[in-house]
Amino acid sequence: MSYKIYHNTRCRKSRGGLQYLEEKGIKPEIIEYLKDSQFTEDSLANLIIKLRITPQELIRAQEVDYKQNYKGKEFSDKEWIKIMVDNPKLIRRPIIEKGDKAVLGDIVEHIDALL
Repeated sequence: MSYKIYHNTRCRKSRGGLQYLEEKGIKPEIIEYLKDSQFTEDSLANLIIKLRITPQELIRAQEVDYKQNYKGKEFSDKEWIKIMVDNPKLIRRPIIEKGDKAVLGDIVEHIDALL
């Protein structure tokens, strides 16, 4: 079963997650989700299920767009997913996926749960 990494080449934590995988001898499929508009509402919802978190936990709360437009507002899970599909830079990264599981790799030690 192969690994996928949802990656942003400009993000230090995302680059660190990819490097961590490569140091473990893993060559993941790299999905540059900001370039390719990879996510649909269904695919992001499925990934969130694999992560075992809520949609709001996947939001990058330090992002300026979040602070200006969404902070302090109430949205349903479905609405948060649509917001992230429309604004993928709000999605925490990297996300490493393998089969029916996924982890947030912004703390590289979390990746070990998939290895």
